[in-house]
Amino acid sequence: MKKRIISILLALALMCGTNLSMAATADGFSTAKGAVLIEAASGRVLYEKDSHEKLLNASTTKIMTAILTLEQDGLDDVFVVDPSAIMVEGSSMGLQPGDQVTLRTLVWGMLLASGNDAANAAAVRIDKRIDAFVARMNAKANEIGMTDTRFSSPSGLETGEHYTTAYDLALLSRYALQNDDFSEMVRSKSAKLYYGNPPYHRWLTNHNRLLWQSEDCIGIKTGFTKAAGRCLVSAAERNGLTLIAVTLNCPNDFGVHKTVYDQSFEALEFVEFEDMLGQLSVPVTGSTEQRVGVKALWAPGAYLTAQERTHVRLSIALERFIYAPVPQGQVVGKATVMLDDQPLSVTPLVTAQERPARFPETRSIIQRVKDFFAFPQNYRFPLNERWDPNLEQKKQTAKGES
Repeated sequence: MKKRIISILLALALMCGTNLSMAATADGFSTAKGAVLIEAASGRVLYEKDSHEKLLNASTTKIMTAILTLEQDGLDDVFVVDPSAIMVEGSSMGLQPGDQVTLRTLVWGMLLASGNDAANAAAVRIDKRIDAFVARMNAKANEIGMTDTRFSSPSGLETGEHYTTAYDLALLSRYALQNDDFSEMVRSKSAKLYYGNPPYHRWLTNHNRLLWQSEDCIGIKTGFTKAAGRCLVSAAERNGLTLIAVTLNCPNDFGVHKTVYDQSFEALEFVEFEDMLGQLSVPVTGSTEQRVGVKALWAPGAYLTAQERTHVRLSIALERFIYAPVPQGQVVGKATVMLDDQPLSVTPLVTAQERPARFPETRSIIQRVKDFFAFPQNYRFPLNERWDPNLEQKKQTAKGES
C-alpha cells in the first residue's frame, strides 16, 4: 500500500546537561593513523579520522577468523590439529602436534591469547587449506560491506596483500557482536580451556588490557606487528548505549580508547520523542469504526549530543488505510528519528485497539452486493473468495448425500 509520510521537524531548544561535544573525541584520536567511533545499534559514525584509509591491521584480523569459525557446525567436535597448520610464528595458544581440540577452543585461543596457531588450525579444519579459508574471509567481508578490505591470512600476519580500514573493522565488529558466543568470549578476562595430548585444563588470559582499565569495556581484539603498529578494536557499554572504537597504528591505544569512551558517554544523552507523535490514527475499511488509534511499540528516541538535538526530525510513515478485521498490535507504520538525512532509530507503529469486521463472513452473495452499494467506503470482497453461481445447488446436493 501507499504510505503517507509525515515529517515533523523538532524545534528543540538546547536541553540542560553537559556542554561536552565530540570535538574532545577528535583530539583523543589524533595520534592514530586511522580511527573511527560508531554507535553499535544504528551504525552511526560519531567521529572518524581517515577511517577509509587502507592500513595494516595485524591480529584484529582474527575477528573475522573467529566469527567465521563460530558460524560453523560442530563447534564442540574433538579433532587433532593439523601439524603443519600450527607451525607459524608470533603469538600462540601453545598448540603442539597431536593436540586434541575443538573449534570452540580454537576461537578462545585466537581471541584471548591471539594465537596465530589457533587461527591457522581453525582455517585448515574448516576449509582444508589456508588459501581456501582466506577466500571465505574475503567473501564474508564483501557480504558485510567491507569494501576497502583484503585479507591474505587468517592470523593477520602480512603474507601478501593484506589491508583494511578503521571503518571496515567497525562494520565487522558490529556484525560479530551480534553473535552471543563471540560477545561472551571477547568480554572475558580469562578462560579455562581443555585441550592437549592428552587434553588437560589450562588458563588463557585476554591480551586486551582495556578490560581491566575501563569498567565499560566489553571487548574486542588487540593487534600488533612492527609494520602495522599498535591496533585496537574495542567496544564499551554504559546505560544501554554501546559504542565501538577502532584505532590503527596508534601508539597509546588503550589510553586513547578509555579517554574517548569517557568523553563520548558524557556527551551523549538518550532523548525520547514520544510526545512529538501526537494523536495518530489510520482509516479502517470494512468495520463499524472508521478509524483506529495508533501508538508506538516503544518510545522513539536516540542518543544525541546537545548540539545535535537542534538538527533532529521525526519522520512518520503510516498506511493510507487498512482492512478490517484489525487486531490490536498490528504494525501499520514506523517512526524514524532522523539526524539531518541519517536515520538513527526506527520504532514500529501499531494499532492501539481492535476493529472487528462490519459483516459476518457467512452473508449471502445477494446481501454482499447490497452491502457493497450501501457502504462502498467500508466494504471489500475477501481476496480469497470467488462467487460460485452453483454454490447453493452444491450445498443442497451435499446435504442429500450425507
